[in-house]
Amino acid sequence: MSGPLRGIKVIDLSRVLAGPYCTMILGDMGAEVIKVESVDSGDETRGWGPPFLEGESAYYLCANRNKQGITLNLKTQKGKEILQQLITDADVVVQNFKPGTLERLGFGYEQMREINEGIILASISGFGTNGPSSHLPGYDYIIQAMSGLMSITGEKETQPTKVGVAIADVLTGLFTCIGILGALQYRNSTGEGQEIDISLFDSQLAALVNVASNYLCSGNIPERLGNDHPNIVPYQVFTASDGNFIVAVGNDRQYRNLAILLKDEKLLSEQYATNTGRLQYKRELIKIISARIKTKSRAEWQQLLDEAGIPNGPIYNVKEAMESGQAKSREMVVNVNHPTIPDLKLVGSPLKFSKTPVKIDRHPPMHSEHSEEILMKLGYTKSEIEILKQDHIL
Repeated sequence: MSGPLRGIKVIDLSRVLAGPYCTMILGDMGAEVIKVESVDSGDETRGWGPPFLEGESAYYLCANRNKQGITLNLKTQKGKEILQQLITDADVVVQNFKPGTLERLGFGYEQMREINEGIILASISGFGTNGPSSHLPGYDYIIQAMSGLMSITGEKETQPTKVGVAIADVLTGLFTCIGILGALQYRNSTGEGQEIDISLFDSQLAALVNVASNYLCSGNIPERLGNDHPNIVPYQVFTASDGNFIVAVGNDRQYRNLAILLKDEKLLSEQYATNTGRLQYKRELIKIISARIKTKSRAEWQQLLDEAGIPNGPIYNVKEAMESGQAKSREMVVNVNHPTIPDLKLVGSPLKFSKTPVKIDRHPPMHSEHSEEILMKLGYTKSEIEILKQDHIL
């Protein structure tokens, strides 16, 4: 492996999305990641399909590249001994068991410190290790509901709506990765490891950003606005003669360029000159703009708006986005060699390093694929490994 995290060893005890997404990013940056799964079925997402490719679910494949895979029965003493051996020279452990589970298995942070004083333990849960909801399981859908995200998503006249991807899981994975990088830097300075307590609930609250700040500063409860923006106008979907597209005016200069482009004197009125005024008179303003937009096609508007320096964009479906020229130029779809799946395509990394580029050196591991290889590095013989398999420890 190469990359900025080359030489860092990560033990991944997590499953589903937040934890595996975090450790995949670490692996993309060159860390050695060993994914530890249960013996019987492994990561739950292995069964989350269709679609499946040669028995591997698309969901599992999305978050598990650049890892080695081993299975361990952590209910057995021998399984625990092997995990202890893996932790001995590791830098980071990532886990998302319910709070207290790892401690009962004998691998809480203080117990890990006895094995490896400099270990960094990143613990992911639904609601964190304290508070009245800390005992509840963490499901992205529930977090979207309880964090307020669903209350601001969707049209005002419809029921609250979840985001189309497990965004709380993804954000938590990113925050966990950031926390690990910070802890590694602290250890570089002091030699001390630490535990990181990350929750989906906290992560999604933090990701409310300006909407949360609007409430904290005003006391007004944010409402669902559909495709409109709570603070900026015009910043929404418009309908051209042949379909919908986005116009996102971010400042007063851009608005004036738009008003001139649309050739309607009413748009140059003083009441619309500032964003504050446009927000106050939003209904009347949008009515005028919408009428003008309907007179041309999306392609015509894109050319005109681009020339005028006004942010705009088409509304792609997933196929169009993944196959766009921009996605191809940025290598956001990559082909990965896999032992059973021909022509496996995965989403590329958004991290573009000039000195230490991201590489995909390992396909998402099949269940228990590297168990023997990992154990032999620990000093186990083939005959000893066969006994572990017979005893249902691997």
